[in-house]
Amino acid sequence: MLSQQACSLMIALAYFIGSCSNATHNETKKSRPKIDDINVLAALPMEVPVPLNNLITKEKILLGKLLFFDPILSGGKDIACATCHHPSSGFAENIDLSIGVNGKGFSSHRTFLIPNDIPFVKRNSQSIINTAYNGISNEGIGDVAFAPMFWDLRVRSLEKQALEPLKAFEEMRGHSLNENEVISKILERLRNNTKYQILFKQAFQETDAINEVNLGKAIATYERTIIAKNTRFDQYMRGDKMALSQKEIDGMLAFLKSGCSKCHNGPMFSDFKAHILGVTDNEKLTVADDGIQKKHAFRTPSLRNLRFTFPYMHNGKLKTLENVLQFYEDLSGGKVSNSKLSIVQMDPLIDHLKVDFKDISIIVEFLNTLNDESYDKNLPKSVPSGLKVGGNI
Repeated sequence: MLSQQACSLMIALAYFIGSCSNATHNETKKSRPKIDDINVLAALPMEVPVPLNNLITKEKILLGKLLFFDPILSGGKDIACATCHHPSSGFAENIDLSIGVNGKGFSSHRTFLIPNDIPFVKRNSQSIINTAYNGISNEGIGDVAFAPMFWDLRVRSLEKQALEPLKAFEEMRGHSLNENEVISKILERLRNNTKYQILFKQAFQETDAINEVNLGKAIATYERTIIAKNTRFDQYMRGDKMALSQKEIDGMLAFLKSGCSKCHNGPMFSDFKAHILGVTDNEKLTVADDGIQKKHAFRTPSLRNLRFTFPYMHNGKLKTLENVLQFYEDLSGGKVSNSKLSIVQMDPLIDHLKVDFKDISIIVEFLNTLNDESYDKNLPKSVPSGLKVGGNI
């Protein structure tokens, strides 16, 4: 029989072991990343955000649409905005890196003409659909005139974004126009076109309506009409609980559990911030694309309408959604795809990633509920320049 002193010692030891166990459990519980709930996601608002200095009118929509499809805006008059952002491919294109000037063919069948000294466009063509909502979060729409654009966030607002491809050598400028004169030369072409003279005056009610600011405003106005806001996910979030199947709901829960929503959140499934993920370089580029501040950082893309915008990532290196989720599964396990980068350079948010292989198929099921084909796919029958609608496709 144990002495009273021995019994007291054993009780104290048991209490100490229990306290340590509880402390370890609490510490583990504390360090475990918090799983996001459905409230980090949201349906798109029914109202499209518009800047006060560029209100939508039917005249501006018509002008912007014609400009979007007219090769008159390119240096060699052979490529339009629509060449790489075509309605039939979700206002994007199914190719890893775009071929701009000196190209022929459409989407994945597009090739360079021979001879050629034009490089590939260094990044994957993002869809125009819903770019009117860029910058939106669960807190609201924010300043539309400061909306984030492009993979590298280099400009703000649709109005400024619309003009950038016109200036880019490999996109629309080519050898035909000097970088310092490209916009002025394009404006000169438009001023010499009687139809555009009338259309610009009708749209802006100004005597000298054909100018750089109005050119950007017209294209941006048309882009704000390219909206797809009635996905089955949107219907579900607006109250129709029959809009998603149980498997798709399970996929949404797996999406939240995996940590994907740390970056892909809000109504557009994007935080519109820059992140370093170590995607493999695209071998078509002679110089590796090192992204924002040369840190291999790129903006989070939207996950809406992914059915139409493959291949994926900033350089189109991943062909399928399954490939994307497998990439994140590897990354969550500490495997970096880009040999030039190490795990310590990756975004800290990867600590929240936990993509299980068994969940990949149902997450893809959920992502497919973010597709909506109800956007405007109509092409103009002709453009004021008389050139081929959509460019050399």
